[in-house]
Amino acid sequence: MAVQISPSILSADFARLADEAAAVPNADWLHVDVMDYHFVPNLTLGLPVVEALRKATSLPLDCHLMIDDPDRWAPSYAEAGAGSVTIHAEASSAPVRTLREIRSQGARAGLALNPATAVEPYEDLIGELDMLLLMTVEPGFGGQPFLDVVLPKIRRARALIERHGGQVWLQVDGGVSADTIERCAQAGADVFVAGSAVYGADDRVAAVDSLRALAEGAS
Repeated sequence: MAVQISPSILSADFARLADEAAAVPNADWLHVDVMDYHFVPNLTLGLPVVEALRKATSLPLDCHLMIDDPDRWAPSYAEAGAGSVTIHAEASSAPVRTLREIRSQGARAGLALNPATAVEPYEDLIGELDMLLLMTVEPGFGGQPFLDVVLPKIRRARALIERHGGQVWLQVDGGVSADTIERCAQAGADVFVAGSAVYGADDRVAAVDSLRALAEGAS
């Protein structure tokens, strides 16, 4: 699977989101963290901002819903134009139905797991997924250090995906940087969310290119 880089606007300047999106034209996706101050202790943005971003950038939007009741809200993000919508296993009470509804709206469907959530109980859902997201920090805030404890889970997730045909993307989110992306790629990840590593750089284009080269060299 080709390496994909998804810069997270959680680390961008929220007052200049259109400009910040334009600053990473070489990215594959624009990662949009939706937080509700309930599922995670932070509040970011919602549907109106996603709708505005869809008009402001040609990059596909990779919406990561860190919210309570994603079963209610996830299809609306797909309908708003997100190219990918990821829900958390810990928050969803009807994941199969919700993942199918996301797909029915024309978006890719993703399932996210927190660091302490085992991947094996969700093996039967792999056929319902386009992407599996493993959090490599505790969700809620950008700029956290990478949790090495998740690396074995990345390897196990890659093995499960390969067992089911290998078509599901494996994304990692949290603490992804020039210092950690190679370990993630070696473990089997192929989609990388990078916030501070991109938006904290003076040259965002060069940062995306550098991360991609490191991941491609290690995978």
